[in-house]
Order: sequence, then structure tokens, then C-alpha cells
Amino acid sequence: MIPSKGDRFFNVVNLLLLTALALATLYPFLYVLTISLSKPADINRLGLHVLPLDPTWTAYRKVLANPNLYTAYLNTMVRTGLGVACVVALTSLTAYPLAKKSFPLRSLWMKLLVFSMMFSGGLIPSYLLIKQLGLINSVWALVLPTAVTAFNLIVMRNFFEAIPVELDESAKMDGGGDWTVFMRIVLPLSTPVLAVIALWAAVGHWNAWFDAMIYMNDLKKQVLQLFLRHYIINDPNNPTTANLSSEFALNDMAQVVPENLKAALIMIISFPILLAYPFTQKYFVKGIMLGSVKG
Repeated sequence: MIPSKGDRFFNVVNLLLLTALALATLYPFLYVLTISLSKPADINRLGLHVLPLDPTWTAYRKVLANPNLYTAYLNTMVRTGLGVACVVALTSLTAYPLAKKSFPLRSLWMKLLVFSMMFSGGLIPSYLLIKQLGLINSVWALVLPTAVTAFNLIVMRNFFEAIPVELDESAKMDGGGDWTVFMRIVLPLSTPVLAVIALWAAVGHWNAWFDAMIYMNDLKKQVLQLFLRHYIINDPNNPTTANLSSEFALNDMAQVVPENLKAALIMIISFPILLAYPFTQKYFVKGIMLGSVKG
């Protein structure tokens, strides 16, 4: 079929817009990468540029020499692992009964969920609740409040509703119960939406810092993004990032400047979560589209 003139015009405009969007997305990332690999003289001389003239790993070596970075890495990995497990397990367990049309008060529960998307308790009530539960300085204070969100729940519930009900009926005719149907039929067929929800949760937990700043007073339990924030604002009261500043002060400024260290730290923190995208990208279209068809 030969595309019409209107279709060709639409494709050209669409291609140009997507190309511009891709460049606008990639340029900041490439710029930070270039700053982390450039020498101080190149940074000040060239201004905005995307390729380092004389790459050097000095900034990365200095950042990786800080032992507090590994502690923050471990704390973030624990948080992300627990967060993803809780989000996937609790969201799927909640969405499955809500996908059943025979579930009592199903409409009322969904209305309450939608209500929670528009109104929340606020920061102070949330802090008081976490404090009363004794979760201050605990990783559970970062994981449990976001374990079940209305948006993820609606997406997963809609995906479960798209699974043919005949599979459920056939399994029950063979003697299987709801738990068997959920574990052995529904979950294996729901890999796309489970992967999407897991990636969303992983990115959210990896990048989160505000809740850690509120609930984690112990500096040994701070996460990567909070470590990065302390360093970028050059917090003199934070001993975990003071090593970087003092180390820099003792070194030759001709080799590295704070901009190098900040850019290298950003790249080191961002790199692990970027690796997750290629392995889950194939599930995105199917997982999101099927989970969003029904309202």
C-alpha cells in the first residue's frame, strides 16, 4: 500500500519531533559524561561540548576512592531490592482480587484508590505515622509507604482483567483454587506488566532522596542520591562527603576540579539503573498498553 501525501507528511514531522526529543534527552547525559572525562582546562576553554578532547579517568579514581560511596551504594541496593520485591508482591496480590468482577464492593475499593491519587495525608502526618511505627532510621520507612500505589494497582488490575476468564474456570474445574490460579496461571502470563512495574519501582527507589533525608538520620544509612546531594551542595556538616572535598583540596587543581568530581559521581550513581532499561524495554509496549486499555 502506497502511503498518501498526508501520511508521508505526518511521518516526516513525527521523525523530526522524535529526533529533536532524542537529542534533547541525550545531550545533558553526554555533557555530564564529557565533563567527567575532561581536563579542567578543556572545561573552562570550550564551554558547551559533547566530546572530551583528552579523556582522563582522574575524577572517577578520586570518587571511587571514597569508602562512604560504597556504603551508600549498598544502602541503595538494599532499598531498591526490598522496594521492588514489595511493590511487585503487594501490588499483584491486591490487583488480582480487584480484577475479579465477583469481588465484594469492587467498585467502592476502586473509587477509594482513585481518591487517594488526588488527595494524600501530607508530609507531617506521614512523618508522625512513620515515627509512631518506630521506623525512623529503618529501610522500611523508605519501602513501605510506596509499596502499593494507586497508579501501579490500576495498571496491573487492567492487565489481569485482560486474561481470559476461561483459563480461570478451566483451572478450577481441575481442582485448582484461587491461589493456584494466581501463582501458576496469572503470574506467568503477566510477565510484561510485572517487568514494567518492577522497573518503575526500581527507578523510583534508586532516584529517591527526599524521604531518606526525612527518615534517615544515621549518616551510615544514607542512600546514593542523598550522598550526591550533600556533595553537590558542598555540605560541610556531612562527614561522608567531606572526604571528597578534603581530598580535592590536597590535590593539584590542574588535574581535577569540583565539576569533574560532581559529574563523575553523577555518572557512577546513574550507570547501574541505566543498565536495567535494555533488559526490560521489550516488555514496555505490551505491558503498558494492555494494562491501560480499560479504565
